[in-house]
Amino acid sequence: MKLKVSIGNDHAGTDLKNRILKEYADIYLFTNHGTDGLSSVDYPDFVHPVARDVESGDFAFGIIICGSANGVCMTANKHQGIRAGLAWNKDVAALIKQHNNANIIGIPARFLAEEDALEVLQTFIDQEYEGGRHQRRVDKIPC
Repeated sequence: MKLKVSIGNDHAGTDLKNRILKEYADIYLFTNHGTDGLSSVDYPDFVHPVARDVESGDFAFGIIICGSANGVCMTANKHQGIRAGLAWNKDVAALIKQHNNANIIGIPARFLAEEDALEVLQTFIDQEYEGGRHQRRVDKIPC
């Protein structure tokens, strides 16, 4: 049975989202909350549904994409059960999972080539949360 993954994007992330859906179609069952167009849209409209999916516990993780990934991460992190991390390279992608137990990855579409973005995503997917000393910090994140 395929793991469920929630994905959302604004206009800056449409092309990358489509590439991710194509590359991972055999592995994951995606719920696509993103826009499929290139016309300007408001990213929170596409991020809150992803955050709600991940918070529900029914989805393995979420992927959110916009130009810088700052706005989408800020939006997702308003949800108490979410730890969205902005990953602009493989090292950061690894650490947001290993140390912060991120359950959503934010990818900056305007700052990564598609191939690099796919490597960043795969790095995030391949990591495990280390727990231990990091757990007490993660426990302090929610308000």
